[in-house]
Amino acid sequence: MALFLNVGFTIIEFIGGWLTNSTAIMADAVHDLGDSLSIGSAWLLNRLGQKSADKEFTYGYRRLSLFGAMINGLVLIAGSLWVLSEAIPRLANPVMPVTEGMFGLSILGVTVNGVAAYRLSKGNTLNEKVLNWHLLEDVLGWLAVLIVSIVLQFADWPILDPLLSMGFTLFILFNVVRNLWVTAKLFLQAAPNKALHEEIRHTLLGVDGISEVHHQHLWSLDGEHHVLTAHIVVDDGFTLEKYCTIKQTVAGVLKQYRLAHTTIEIELKQELCRDLSAHHKSPAPDYPQNSDRVSYFRSGSIHRYRHR
Repeated sequence: MALFLNVGFTIIEFIGGWLTNSTAIMADAVHDLGDSLSIGSAWLLNRLGQKSADKEFTYGYRRLSLFGAMINGLVLIAGSLWVLSEAIPRLANPVMPVTEGMFGLSILGVTVNGVAAYRLSKGNTLNEKVLNWHLLEDVLGWLAVLIVSIVLQFADWPILDPLLSMGFTLFILFNVVRNLWVTAKLFLQAAPNKALHEEIRHTLLGVDGISEVHHQHLWSLDGEHHVLTAHIVVDDGFTLEKYCTIKQTVAGVLKQYRLAHTTIEIELKQELCRDLSAHHKSPAPDYPQNSDRVSYFRSGSIHRYRHR
């Protein structure tokens, strides 16, 4: 319903902005076009993202939502630049808009965006909550258009229209560029939250028996579902029973972070990290064969591995 309301109203806005000669309404029409794309892509990509992982997309399809965010951002930037190209020349030669049309459209804008925001307020996902706040911002924007339309009916200040449109557009550009930067970092597999990355590290180090954590990597599939990989080094006296205990403890302490995927590698103090060569150009360690590892753990004693 939120999608259909926004698409229908966006069409009305573009027509109404052209008929009323209002760049402020045109600016909000571009804004609502972005809202429609956001809601539509969130709806579609949410359904596609629920597809199970397969042999090609082994982590699933959740990163499609990042792709949708990139498209929405680029469309909003292009539309905002067009609105600025129309509004800036009007500062020197402002044209009085049809204030009655502005007033009517602003009433409709507050109503439509208010109903859409109310519908999305019932959602539970992060996407729905973010879109709900976005639509509430639209309600406030249309209240500003409503106030300006009333003022223009009593005062001959046509410059208020291009000023209002530029204010809308610059606000949109600021938020779009900021969100695009966040999305680009997630595409490049940056940690979604540096504080969370450090918190997880300290949590793992707090587990009894773990002396070191390295090769910890935290990245996100879509900004909501995070992936964690890490190597943990265990203390001496490591037995099969202790191995099981540490695995269960680590699973328990990480449960609070609701990670979508976790891969934890357990290493011994005497063991050279398997991935050391990838970062330090060192030769790969010569680990014992599977039979040696089994007898190693069953013996409950510590032996030094042989390296090349």
